[in-house]
Amino acid sequence: MNTESAVVEFLGKVPLLHRLTTCSFKKIAQVIVFKRYERGDYVVRRDDEEMEGVYFVMEGQAQVHGEENCSEFLLKPFDFFGRGIFGNVYAVDVVAVSELTCLLLTSDHCHLLETKPTWDSDNERSLLERILYMDPLDLNVFRGFTLPNAPALAKVFGGQFLGQGLAAATKTVEFSKIVHSLHAYFLLSGDINIPIIYEVSRLRDGNNFSTRRVDARQKGKTIFTLFASFQREQQGFDHQESNMPHMLPPETLVSRDEMLQRRMTDHLLPRYYRKKVATQYTAPLPIDIRFCETNYSTEQTKTPSRLKYWFRARGELSDDQALHRCVVAFASDLMYAFISSDPHLKKGMSAVPVSLDHSMWFHRPLRADDWLLFEMVNLTASQSRGLATGEMFNRKGELVVSLRQEALLKETATSKPILDAKL
Repeated sequence: MNTESAVVEFLGKVPLLHRLTTCSFKKIAQVIVFKRYERGDYVVRRDDEEMEGVYFVMEGQAQVHGEENCSEFLLKPFDFFGRGIFGNVYAVDVVAVSELTCLLLTSDHCHLLETKPTWDSDNERSLLERILYMDPLDLNVFRGFTLPNAPALAKVFGGQFLGQGLAAATKTVEFSKIVHSLHAYFLLSGDINIPIIYEVSRLRDGNNFSTRRVDARQKGKTIFTLFASFQREQQGFDHQESNMPHMLPPETLVSRDEMLQRRMTDHLLPRYYRKKVATQYTAPLPIDIRFCETNYSTEQTKTPSRLKYWFRARGELSDDQALHRCVVAFASDLMYAFISSDPHLKKGMSAVPVSLDHSMWFHRPLRADDWLLFEMVNLTASQSRGLATGEMFNRKGELVVSLRQEALLKETATSKPILDAKL
């Protein structure tokens, strides 16, 4: 069992290490030392001047014998003790009460237990990785921020809630389980000027599935809720009925940023619209978007309730599949709500669609830094709500994600203060 993959799998099940990345686990596995003890052997003595490092109980049990007035207790698999980032060692004896196997991370490698503001690599972090970074405040509590160059129009972007909420949930699940579905509700608008507190509830941890609930809060109010289910990789049936539409390759298409630049100077478009584009779109998105079909419509022009575009994250991401799914969740809300209102636009009217709820199912592994085709269709609109469905395909034509979203459709109204209810 003393293989790197077995060590990585074991460490991924230690609850307090869930906040570490896959890369951190792999680095730890490369330097970990196996220590085996017979029943009655001392693992640690209280008079040791210096602890060797941090011990993780892998198999068997050990008894902790403390000083006077210190209760004794058993250490079982997935418990750990020693000197590391979690504090100094108290004066205790640790004695094996059965055959015992521990993993020792020596003191000179304990820095690997530190949470770094990256997902996986030592390379310079992309904007998306910085947006999705979760600052751990407690075992199940994290803090997220709206960066100055993150997408936002006077309020927190819905995709930021999705990406950060999923990132927070992922930090509490053993790394071998990957999100396969999520369902989210947007309750209140978020304030871009203050941090967002994400509190994770561990609803279930089974052998193959784990379920989490995440509540995002600002100013004492819950503004966003997400439920996510995680699954350990399993082999099973595989088929696909959905077919990827035939579209031009993304390399041959104009990027969204270039398209907006053209719109600012295109005299076929109304002056007010060109001016609005110039004032609102000042920074490129962290997602590269290539629309499959040329569209010269404005926000007051009726358009079909269907949209197709290629997208990918800017810059190269690490190989952490959890990160790629958080990035896709972030990107999924960029234009989804608008296709529900597009068929109803007309001159003199401006609609403001607002995401109400959002569901995603992840079918196959994906890379968010490689091109994905996003096809979305508005199924119906009624009672001031529109329902849209979507599918994401990789370049091989494999269906990797299915989506649904309901949006509130309303005409532009007098702006309301931050944290007004959406309903």
